Formats: sequence, structure tokens, C-alpha cells
Amino acid sequence: MRVLAAALALGLIGGAAQAQGYARDGRTCDGYPRAPIETVAGTCAGLVLAPPPASLALSKRTIRMPRTLLPLANGDLLVSDLGAWTTGRGAVWRVTPRPGGEPTIKPVLHRLDMPHTLAIGPDGNVYVGEMSRISRFDPDAADPQATLTPVVTGLPDNRLHENRHPLSAFVWDADGAFLVNVGAPSDQCPPKAGQKTCPEAERQAAIWRFAPAGPGKWAAEPTVFARGLRNSLAFVRTRAGTILQAENSIDVTTPTWPPEELNVIVKGAHYGWPYCMGANEAAPAWKAQRVGCASYRKPDLLLPPHGAPLDLVEYRGAMFPELSGRLLVSLHGYRPTGSRILAIELDANGLPKPGAKPRDLTPGWGAVKGKRPAGAPVGMAVASDGAIWVADDRNGAILRFAKDRR
Repeated sequence: MRVLAAALALGLIGGAAQAQGYARDGRTCDGYPRAPIETVAGTCAGLVLAPPPASLALSKRTIRMPRTLLPLANGDLLVSDLGAWTTGRGAVWRVTPRPGGEPTIKPVLHRLDMPHTLAIGPDGNVYVGEMSRISRFDPDAADPQATLTPVVTGLPDNRLHENRHPLSAFVWDADGAFLVNVGAPSDQCPPKAGQKTCPEAERQAAIWRFAPAGPGKWAAEPTVFARGLRNSLAFVRTRAGTILQAENSIDVTTPTWPPEELNVIVKGAHYGWPYCMGANEAAPAWKAQRVGCASYRKPDLLLPPHGAPLDLVEYRGAMFPELSGRLLVSLHGYRPTGSRILAIELDANGLPKPGAKPRDLTPGWGAVKGKRPAGAPVGMAVASDGAIWVADDRNGAILRFAKDRR
């Protein structure tokens, strides 16, 4: 996430929606109303869910701020809904897409605290991450809310910090351990008089590991798996077993610095926050401390500055063979580098190929008056047919990227 003041000024937090939605002109994309987004040749974007003009305001939407998507076996989607940047307003919904018509939306969970990640665990159960805990639940139960069972608790509660990073993202390691994002409670942790290090960086701005403790159980106390990571919402374990993280770097007014980062996560490594950014360059707040950046692990790939990556997905679908094995990256940022989805080539070990240049799959997703708002992609999911589903939280939309069959 970016600095709270900037987000408030842009109307991204607290209930203000953008003034326009996605226009429809009667054309379709693989059965869905075509979204006026410019995509790479041979592809198009369809509108699965988008508020009509009368419901653009956040308070009038059924799904207020869709964040992540989880396809189910029957073709439905579970959708996490942040609701608002405060507690008790989040939800999970079940969406049944209807090509050519409006989807069916049913409530699954409610009164959640800023839910973000939805995932199916190694045990086949569905898990949801809230601000300070991770729980499992049964979406097919008669009362899914009654099945909500916390399995990881005690995650930091950052909601009152000015530059908060309260949302939890998680993956499971090969041994079944939970690896959980714990964001930094500030942007740059500027040093106070006499400080040589940032106390926040001792345990936060990190990935925590909760060791498995039996079927469906994890240790109550975590260890720090990797540190120096400001915010790891974009976080994936590839099929090869490599853990990748896309870093949301510090917030400065310079539009071309610092770059966001794609990191390979290694146990015990330190990735530099708040002392060093990008290609191991000293952060402005810590230059006077003469910090040495050589000891921190460098990014494996630099991403567009201020792009705000919020999800990583390894594409393994049939619809786009040219993307097979590529890493998809959603860039949520409101600056010109955001509002896009990138594809990055990986090698057989799940590592970014040296010198790989990200491919922009959505070269035209900026705001165009009367046509479309600036896209704000967050969570992505690959459906059984290989279509790529994307949640656009600022605009209350769910989109489906598919082959252009016209």
C-alpha cells in the first residue's frame, strides 16, 4: 500500500469511488461484456461484475472492494471483500458468473477485519487471512460463518499506524509450514536521535514461519523466516518450490525511484528495508547513518517504480500457451506505472530468467474519460479453462481476460 495521505487525497480510502465506471458498447469478450481495456493482440477483457453508474459509490456496491479471488470446482468464485480500511466491514462472497448476464452473488462470511488472501490449503480446506489472524472455513456449509476457525492468531494489528500495512498474505512451504507476510508499520522508519537501527525491522517487515504442529494445526509462536521486506502482499510458491515476493518499496515523490522489487525468498536473508532499496541503494531517511547495503540480498529483478505489485500467480493454464510457466504480476499503483498486469519468464527452477523483461499484457488501462477508469488490479486467479480472472478493488469490478474469439 502507498502512503495514507496520498490515498485519501485520491479518494482510494474511506468510501470515495472514482467518478466513472467501465463503459459498455455492446461488444463481447468470450461471452462477457467487453471491457474497454487495451490488451495484447489476441486477448480481451470481459466484465464479470461491474457496478452500474447508479452504484459506483462504495456505499452502494454489494461487493465493495474485491481483493482476491478463489475459483471453486463448480465454476463459482469466492471473493474476499476488504469492505473498508477499518475493522468489522470485510466479507467473503460467492459469485456465480453468468456470461451475457449479471452474476449471482451470495454472502459467505461477514464482519471480518480487512480480509485479503483466500487460498485452498494442502488439506483441501479454504483459508482466509484477516488483519491479525488466518482462519479456515467451509464455503459449502449451510452456515459457513459457524465453521470459521482461527488457526494462526496474534499477527500484528497495524490499523492505527499512519503508514500501515495491516493485510496478511500467506503461502504454505513444502513441509506444510505457514509463511505469512507481516508488513512494516511505517513507510521508512526514520531514525530518532541516537538510533542506528530500526526497531520495527527486528520482527516486522518480515515473513513469519508458523511450523506445522499436526493435522490442521500450526505452532502458536512463529520464527522470522526472512526480513527487510516492507510489504509482501504479492507472494507465491511456484510449482518448482521457489518462493517469490514482489516488494512494495518506500513512498517518495520522485517518480522514477525507487523501483519495486521481485525477490527470491531465502530462509534467513535480509532484503534491506528500511535501509536500502531497489538495486541496494541507501534509503533517504538512512543515508546519514552511512548504512552499508552490500550485506543485504539484492532483488532478482527490478519492477516499475511505484507500480505497487499486489499479487503473483504462476500461469499454468491451457488458454494462453504462450504464458505457460510465466509469472503474472498485478500492479495496483495509481501512478502511470500502475494499472497493468505483467508477465515475467521463469526458468525450470521457478527463478526469473536473467535479463528477463516483463511483458505488459494490458498496455491501455489508464483512465479515459467516458470510457474507463484507471484499473486497480489486485488478486488474480487462473480458472480451469485457463482464463485469467482479476479483482479491481477501486472500481468494484471483477474481470476475465480471455482469448479474443471475434
